[in-house]
Formats: sequence, C-alpha cells, structure tokens
Amino acid sequence: MIKKLTLALLALFGVLLLILVFRTLRFVSRQIAVPPAATVNFTLDSALQRLSRAIQFPTVSSPDPAQTGMAFDQFAKFLNEAFPRIAKQLHKETVGGHSLVYTWKGRDSALKPILLMAHMDVVPASDQGWRYPPFSGALADGYVWGRGAMDDKAALMAILEATELLLHDGFLPERTIYLAFGHDEEIGGHYGAAKIAELLRSGGVELDFLLDEGMNILRGVVPGISAPVALIGTAEKGYLSLRLSVKTPGGHSSIPPADNAIGIVSRALHRLETRPFPSRLSSPTRQMLEFLGPEMSWTQKLALGNLWLFDPLVRKQLARSPLVNAVIRTTLAPTIFQAGFTDNVLPPDATAVINLRLLPGDTIASSVEHVRRVINEAEVKITPLPAPIEASGVSDINSRGFRIIERTIRETFPPALIAPALLVAATDSRHYAGLTKNIFRFLPILLGPDDTRRYHGNDERIAIDDYERCIRFYAQLIRNSQR
Repeated sequence: MIKKLTLALLALFGVLLLILVFRTLRFVSRQIAVPPAATVNFTLDSALQRLSRAIQFPTVSSPDPAQTGMAFDQFAKFLNEAFPRIAKQLHKETVGGHSLVYTWKGRDSALKPILLMAHMDVVPASDQGWRYPPFSGALADGYVWGRGAMDDKAALMAILEATELLLHDGFLPERTIYLAFGHDEEIGGHYGAAKIAELLRSGGVELDFLLDEGMNILRGVVPGISAPVALIGTAEKGYLSLRLSVKTPGGHSSIPPADNAIGIVSRALHRLETRPFPSRLSSPTRQMLEFLGPEMSWTQKLALGNLWLFDPLVRKQLARSPLVNAVIRTTLAPTIFQAGFTDNVLPPDATAVINLRLLPGDTIASSVEHVRRVINEAEVKITPLPAPIEASGVSDINSRGFRIIERTIRETFPPALIAPALLVAATDSRHYAGLTKNIFRFLPILLGPDDTRRYHGNDERIAIDDYERCIRFYAQLIRNSQR
C-alpha cells in the first residue's frame, strides 16, 4: 500500500513538473522587433534653451487665481512666441482661465482624433537644498535643472517642439490631433483638464486614444532585468484621504485616565500599519509580469510563467520592496497628526489624516470599511475628506493606441523592454475617461534608482539626451498615430 502511494505521489509530481516546464517553455518574449525610426533633424541647442526658459516661469498651481495668473499669462505668451507655426496654423482655446487646448485639424473627419497631454503647473519649491535654483532652468552638467523639468514641462515642451518640427516639414495629419495643457493638475485638475474634457465632450469628440504623463523608462530598478524597462501606464490608483478623530473630556495631566485622545488615535494608526490591505496582482501588474517575465532568468520565468501555482510566493517577494509593494495592494500612510496645546493638559481631542491609494478592484466604500473594521473602536470617528477618486479603468493592451505607443518606444529607444504597468499616482487623464477607454501614461525619461525622489523633490532635472529623445518620441508618435 505504501509503495503504491509513493508511486502515485511520484507520478503526480512528475505530471506537475511537466506542466511547469511546458508552461515555462511557452512563456516567450512579447517584445516586438521594429526598425529604428528615421532620423529627425532639429537644432537641439535651441530646443534646450526654450525648455530652460519655460522652467523659469514659476507656474505654481494654487486655488487662488490671483496668486498664479500672471505667471501663467506670461508663460502662454512665451509659448506663442517660441512656436510661431503652431500659433499661426493650429486653433488655440483658453479654458478654465489658463489651460490651453490646441486643435490640429485632420483631413479625414471620420477618423477618431488623438489627444496628447501635459500640464503647465508645478509644485512649490524653495531654494534650499537645490544645486541650482529651482526656477533657474540651469543648463549644466548634461542636464536642464529646475522645477518642472520632469513634471511636467519637459513633456509639454517636447510635444510642442515635435509639432512645430512637423509643421515645418509640411506634415498634414489624417486624423485630428488635440494638444491639451492643464494649469492645475497638481491640485486636482478641476478647472483645467476637467473643463477641457467638458469642452471636447460638448463637441461630440470621441478619442481614439490619449497619452499623458505617468510612467518612465527605468534602469537598474526592476529586479532581474539589466536592460532599461519602459513602462506604459494602463491604469492608475484611486485616491482617498480619511480623517480619524477622537473627542474626550480632557483634564489635568496629573490624573491621566487609562485612555486619552492621543493614545486612542495612536492605537488606531498602529493597527492600520500592522494590518495592511491584502496584496493582489491586479490586471495591470499581472500583465507587466507577463511582459517582463520572459526576459528574466529561468527560475524567475518558471515562477512568473506559472502564477496559477506561485502567485502567493511572487506577491511575498514583491512586497519586500516599498516601490513594488505599492503596485500589489491599496496602500495607507498617516500624513497628519494634530493634538494637544500645552504640556500639562490632556487634549480633549486628537485627529490624524491617512492617505490611501486604491488598487484597481478596491473601491472607496470597501476601503473605508476596511479601515473601520481594522480600527474597531467606536470612539474613532472616520470622515472622508473632499474629492476622493476611484481607481481608474484598465486600458486594453491589444488596442491600437497601446500598439502605437509600444512601437514608437521601440523605434526611438530600441534597448528598452516594454511592459504595461499600474501608475501609483494620479494624473489629469482621469478627467477624460468619458471620451475614450484607451488612456495611457508614459514619458520617455530614463530614471535610475535615485531619480524617482526628484519628482516633487529637490534637484529636479532632465538629461539632455532624455529631452532629445522626448522630442523624437512625440514626433514619431504623431506620425505613427495617423496610420
């Protein structure tokens, strides 16, 4: 009996091994082979000077228009002067006070138009801690330095440079191309992108696809892959902030009760941090692994080609990195804590704010319920803060738009491996969800392990080679989009 059981187990193990090997052998590369794009001739030095000048405008977004109006007006005037062909040949509209929409009319009105996006506004910056002043636009050490160099004036200026270049060459699009530049992306985009989307919707516009900022080309960041990896954002996480508040009688600190407001809120935060949302491979992350897995070692291919078996092990490995952990679960971070006013008085109340980034598949309602269930204290009042955002839909990687972007990356930067991915931040693109299902997020800037901190941080910069690639990428993308 034992012998038969042993033989049966060995046979079962053999079948399992054959299935694993068979599936691994079928787990082949999904990278497309295309010839490099034809050379596009332009004067890089002039383009760099224009980007430098663009950074010098302190277009910091603010809810108060009086604080930002002049900088945006001056920036719009600069764009008219810097790109005379665009000013003359494209139709421009100002929306929501300062946002800009350009229409490049196509010859065939039956074809769905495309939309290329960027935003003019930047987050604040002080001079402290910068190698070069944040609004200097310094050209030094092989980079253009300053606030907006990465987020997001490089994209805006590269789109305009590519358009101006194609106009100079006499290029006439078959399908209409919209260029949309919001002025308040960093504070929600409610008067910029949202109003532009309303304008297009009122005109009956249905887009073929749109491309916004978001993902980049990563070098030395993806474990197991030495080649640069170009990630195309096919979805983005949702956004939710919750206020946790507790009210107590307060009193003299010499007679402390067993619980006070600070202790209760602190206990709630501790529970939330020690009981995170469950990990899950959402479809964008699963697709990313399907694209990148075949480029890894045999052991990694075996695991990623057989997620039906190794899914828990893969998630455990991914969770070890904070950067990757953010793409496999809804994350939660305490960002504000307020309590007390003097050292010898028990505070009558305490509040904390937690910020959640919602994984596709998790909703605002389900996330609030998770927080409530984990805290499990009636004294803690949970209040959603204004303007929560559900996680976006997931764009189709088999769509024409994805294939065009994928091809364009390979044509303009052949070393890069391509993969769809989940963007953990939020962009203006969410406001256009009613105009197309094909929303993608990508800018061809090459980032190393230490570069991601430059987003909204000190020493924001873009390499000269990267900016040249951005211009070539958008020019080629516009050409490819007409096919």
